[in-house]
Amino acid sequence: MIFRAKANKALDRAEDPRETLDYSYQKQLELLQKVRRGVADVATSRKRLELQLNQLQSQSGKLEDQGRKALALGREDLAREALSRRAALQQQVTDLETQHATLQGEEEKLTLAAQRLQAKVDAFRTKKETIKATYTAAQAQTRIGEAFSGISEEMGDVGLAIQRAEDKTAQLQARAGAIDELLASGALEDPSGMHKDDLQAELDRLSGGTDVELELQRMKAELAGGSAGGQQALEGGTGQQQDRQQPQDTPRFDKQ
Repeated sequence: MIFRAKANKALDRAEDPRETLDYSYQKQLELLQKVRRGVADVATSRKRLELQLNQLQSQSGKLEDQGRKALALGREDLAREALSRRAALQQQVTDLETQHATLQGEEEKLTLAAQRLQAKVDAFRTKKETIKATYTAAQAQTRIGEAFSGISEEMGDVGLAIQRAEDKTAQLQARAGAIDELLASGALEDPSGMHKDDLQAELDRLSGGTDVELELQRMKAELAGGSAGGQQALEGGTGQQQDRQQPQDTPRFDKQ
């Protein structure tokens, strides 16, 4: 019972009503073809009986003529024999006529049955196409509704893929943010030396500013020292020149 229940459920899941309707229509067409073939066979048998009846009736008429001729010639014995044969043929004709009437009745019944079956098949074909169109429309509408609502198998897979992608993206973003925070706090070291935390950056900025100020002070001192030495050199050179020139310029007076 369990096996039959599961098999029935699997069969119901795999069954397509459109295919079932097409199969039923095909079977009805085959049945209609058999009925038509039966009508043709009965009609053929009836035609054969009609041919046999025509032959027997022709032979009966011929024997009747022969009996008359024999009786006219005074051959009563021949006339009696001809009439005896004619009577036997008449019995066959009667039997054939009975069979012919039976076959004709069967042919009429089969013809009527074929016509009714043809009408039934035509009606079933119209109904089948209507049901198939309705089923196809309902199936398409259901798939569209499932796609919009996201409960279809395909859209469900797409939704799961999007969810997984979003989860992985969020996880990577959180990991990247955590690494940046650890590098900034100094908990992790950057082997490339490119990443510096805020404190180190501030110290480097202050150190760089101090070096610039010191260099500027040194340059100012050099410039100031150079200017004073030049001025002293200038003043010293002028005094020596005056000392050398003074003995020549000062007049000497002799005592008389």
